Amino acid sequence: MAKPSSRLAHKKQSQKTSSEESAQGRVIAHFGKLLVVEDAQGEQHRCVPRRNLPPLVCGDYVNWHYSDPKSCVITGLIPRSSLLSRPDTRGKQKSIAANIEQILIINAPIPAFNEGLLDRYLVAATHTKIHPIIVINKTDLFTNKEREEFQQRLNIYKQIGYSIIFTSAHEDEAFNVLNDHLQGKTSILVGQSGVGKSSLLNRLLPEVDAKVGDISEATGKGQHTTTTARLYHLPNSGSLIDSPGIREFGLWEIQPAQLASGFIEFTQQEQSCRFRDCMHKNEPGCAILDAVEKGEISTKRYQSYLRILESLTNETG
Repeated sequence: MAKPSSRLAHKKQSQKTSSEESAQGRVIAHFGKLLVVEDAQGEQHRCVPRRNLPPLVCGDYVNWHYSDPKSCVITGLIPRSSLLSRPDTRGKQKSIAANIEQILIINAPIPAFNEGLLDRYLVAATHTKIHPIIVINKTDLFTNKEREEFQQRLNIYKQIGYSIIFTSAHEDEAFNVLNDHLQGKTSILVGQSGVGKSSLLNRLLPEVDAKVGDISEATGKGQHTTTTARLYHLPNSGSLIDSPGIREFGLWEIQPAQLASGFIEFTQQEQSCRFRDCMHKNEPGCAILDAVEKGEISTKRYQSYLRILESLTNETG
């Protein structure tokens, strides 16, 4: 059974940090200007940040105290080990979660598996130093032939060292594979709407009862069901941050010249390029192009690199 949600702290001074003391806590939810901070004892406090702080997000470790018996104030941000962002409705960068150790990239047969979107997630994970795990969900919908086809499509990623797991919220054995990978770490589930993130969360934490979105029959795309990131504690150990549905993943703060370092199979090869600023498109003496020609780098992955590079060039141009 999952760890019960800690109740919000009230006015008992014994449960609070006085105005002369400072404690550390973790942001577990964000609602406008109000943040919910969990302290070391599992108590939750509704707090507001000082104006001089940068925007705070779910997963942040912070310093806080009660300036008076009714007012909890966040006074400082503890340096982050990682930060994950996505584009908002206006196309601007919006940070959604911090201090994540692993990112589980959820894919499924419905909506259609998209390698290009997966590659964008993998690049972002590499640049943010978050360990990625490729998750294929809804295995209960697979025929044996469809499972084999998925495995063939994923061989490219397996060969270059990415972890891949198959799971389902409706099959005990498959679900336990996912559950085992979550223990002892702070993780986040990302992926297109409709790939089953909420169903997995409901199975992991039944009392949360996250709203499950139906796949739109008209578009084949999922309906967004989560509106804010929130951190949950898992039954045995570890934490899980549930994020808003993401159809496209922006590679914020990544310049075109940095993209190749997000393709892990490029990193050793590109050191042998003739030109230090090689973009691996058509430059003479390009080690990446040579590796693609020799079959040492997947043509599909290289083509994905070119598509992402073009999109970044257009954004920065």
